[in-house]
Amino acid sequence: MGFVELLLLAIGLSMDAFAVSVCKGLAMKRVRFRDAAICGVWFGSFQALMPFVGYLLGSRFEQYIKAASSWIAFILLVLIGANMLREALSKEEEEHASAGLDFKTMLVMAVATSIDALAVGITFACVPLQLIAASELLNTLLGVCIIGLTTFAISCTGVKIGNVFGTRWKSKAEIAGGVILILIGVKILLEHLGVL
Repeated sequence: MGFVELLLLAIGLSMDAFAVSVCKGLAMKRVRFRDAAICGVWFGSFQALMPFVGYLLGSRFEQYIKAASSWIAFILLVLIGANMLREALSKEEEEHASAGLDFKTMLVMAVATSIDALAVGITFACVPLQLIAASELLNTLLGVCIIGLTTFAISCTGVKIGNVFGTRWKSKAEIAGGVILILIGVKILLEHLGVL
C-alpha cells in the first residue's frame, strides 16, 4: 500500500472522529482553538495508536494469515466501510455529544471512534505499507503518524464546522468514509487477483 492509498485510508478512518467532532462543535457556544485542538489530539492519538496495536497483533499471526492476507484486508475494509454506511444511513437519532472535554468523556469517544482503526492495523500486517525505503516496522510507524495527523486536522476542522454549520455534514462525511474504505479494500483484492 502506497502513500495515496494510505492518505485515502486515513481520511476514511477519520470520518467517525469528524462526525463526533461536528457534534462537539454543535454543543459548544463558542469554539476556541484550544477546544478544537483537544478534540484533535484525543482523536488523532487514538487513530494512530489503534492501527499500530492492530499491526502488532497481525504481525504475531502473520505466518497463519499470509496466504489469505489480501482477502482478509478486503473483508475487513469492506465490513468497516459497510458499517460506516449503515450508521450514516440509519434513521435512528444518535445522542448528541455534550460540549464537555473532560478526560472520561474524551477517552470513551476516542476509543469508540478508533476501534475500526484496530482492524485496519491488522491489514497493515497483511498488506505492508511501502512509503519509504525502510523496514516494514518503520513504514508502519510513519503510516500511523500520517493517520494520526490527518485525523487531528479533520477533527479540529469538524469542531469548527459543527459550531458554524450544525450537523448537515455529519452523515455525508460518514458515507464518504465508508465508500473510501470499501474502494481501498476492492483495490487490494483486485491487485491480489492480478486485475490491476
